Amino acid sequence: MRGIPCLWCVTVVALVAGGCSRSSGPPRQPTYPLTGVVTVDGQPAKEVRVAVHPAGATDPESAVATAFTDENGKFSLSTYESGDGVPEGEYVVTFMWGTINPFSFQYGPPDKLNGRYADPAKSQFRVKVEKGKPADMGTISLSTK
Repeated sequence: MRGIPCLWCVTVVALVAGGCSRSSGPPRQPTYPLTGVVTVDGQPAKEVRVAVHPAGATDPESAVATAFTDENGKFSLSTYESGDGVPEGEYVVTFMWGTINPFSFQYGPPDKLNGRYADPAKSQFRVKVEKGKPADMGTISLSTK
């Protein structure tokens, strides 16, 4: 009788471990580098959130990849891991220039760009990422005015 509870425990552990090893969600798509530089009022802008949304998206939460600009305004989009790029496709690009809370490390409002570039339904910035080709958006000039 003692062996049955032990066997039951081993079975449960094996099932749980097996369940943990399965990947959740759809398989990863191939990604291609997407980079650029953001300036605001003619100066490189640090900590601007750059997000790409599938073309035609109207929901601000539809971003498939995001990045933050460095002190030189440079960014490299990430989908699955840092700087890996985005899947091929056509995207609308949005920008938000928030702040990082030094205590919680959360990024958020107020948007120093006053929401001018944050809505994918109104964005004029678009990019096409083609299979096997890195994409560089060049310098993107934004304004606080």
